[in-house]
Amino acid sequence: MTSKENMGSMFPPIQIVLADQGDARAQYELGVKFESGQGARQDYAEALKWYRRAADQGESNAEYNLGCLHRDGRGTPQDYAEAAKWYRRAADRGNPYAQHNLGYLYEAGQGVEQSQTAAVGWYRKAADQGVAAAQFNVGIAYDTGQGVPTDHAEAAAWYRKAADQDYANAQNNLGRIYEDGRGVPQDFAEAVKWFERAAIQGNAAAQFNLGRAYHTGRGTTQNLHEAAKWYRKAADRGDPAAQFNLGVLYSNGKGVPKDYVEAHRWFKLAILRFPESDVVHRKAAIKNRHLIASRMSPLQIAESQRLASEWTPK
Repeated sequence: MTSKENMGSMFPPIQIVLADQGDARAQYELGVKFESGQGARQDYAEALKWYRRAADQGESNAEYNLGCLHRDGRGTPQDYAEAAKWYRRAADRGNPYAQHNLGYLYEAGQGVEQSQTAAVGWYRKAADQGVAAAQFNVGIAYDTGQGVPTDHAEAAAWYRKAADQDYANAQNNLGRIYEDGRGVPQDFAEAVKWFERAAIQGNAAAQFNLGRAYHTGRGTTQNLHEAAKWYRKAADRGDPAAQFNLGVLYSNGKGVPKDYVEAHRWFKLAILRFPESDVVHRKAAIKNRHLIASRMSPLQIAESQRLASEWTPK
């Protein structure tokens, strides 16, 4: 069966005719179907071909998708410079997702000369069009002073825009802003509210922060059972601080039954996942693991090590 005959079995004839006659929208839609495999066999090279035909006519969504294929190396060798070229074409036409992705390439220095200032400029264009990820990245820029002067109030405003769209990373960062009182009045209860919204979505950092709030009773009623629950969720996702705190709870029998095997396991995992640069926390985890090990039998230690070796992030 020829390629065109195969297409005819998958697509409405009018769509093929229009694409062959140079209709940019039809060409773009064929590209989408080949890329997604919905309504067609998945074929990235074929998707690339149709996106390119549409993009050559100025179809911004096709330009954006071409950028993604070149960035990810699907249907073509990975090429960040080529990705940046197509993102820029779409971005210049006002495509907000291309603007955001071009900002990321500038931030990472992939395919373009690294520039935080340029990155923030493109993030801002996308953020002004409502892209939550871009709003979050503008917030990060103001929070850290990368590409713009540090302005925590401005950071909070951008985090809130993204948080209101249920963007979990922004919700967590907004919680931290309220917890620390940076750019907003310090408000632990407001912090907990945002931590919880992000934690429910599976954000590990927010799960840890919510667990810590229940552990300390800041912004909510102290509840060690709830603290252990949220630490465990974050620990299961690989958060080393949550793994360490969960180990502490197991070693003391607070919020959970006292269990040295579990405590030893979580301290060991925390040691493995804290970066080497985090000397203070790694040393604390090592010290606690040694202390717990001194209270365990060789069989218990072997069981803990087995559990740790079998653990994988969820």
